[in-house]
Amino acid sequence: MCLGIPGTIVEIDVDRPDLAKVDVSGVRRMINIGLLENEIVEPGDWILIHVGFALSKIDEEEAASAMAFLEGIGTAYEEELAALASSEIEAGFIQAGQDIEARWASEERLGVGQEPHASQEPGAGAPRAGRAV
Repeated sequence: MCLGIPGTIVEIDVDRPDLAKVDVSGVRRMINIGLLENEIVEPGDWILIHVGFALSKIDEEEAASAMAFLEGIGTAYEEELAALASSEIEAGFIQAGQDIEARWASEERLGVGQEPHASQEPGAGAPRAGRAV
């Protein structure tokens, strides 16, 4: 079972504003808040977290309701907390993801993976395996 767990933002990394230290039931971890780029988030705000990513900003009432539900289902919540406690966002992993995103953006600007124009060689713009276009 996959769950979203509420947590409070403790601090936002000044060097990496897409990362924040979050407290979830006493467990503090760095969480990626990049998916909330259209939200204003700051310490004290509640967010819904799944596998190291903040999915949405929620209010305190929603957080309390979610916590009550999660505590009521028992084992799945305990397993999710254990997974959070053992997780860690590592700088190298994050950098690798950013490098891939930058490469994809560059390829899109250059037209890599698009159908070739009449002036291109056959197969020059053929999609690559492993990436949807």
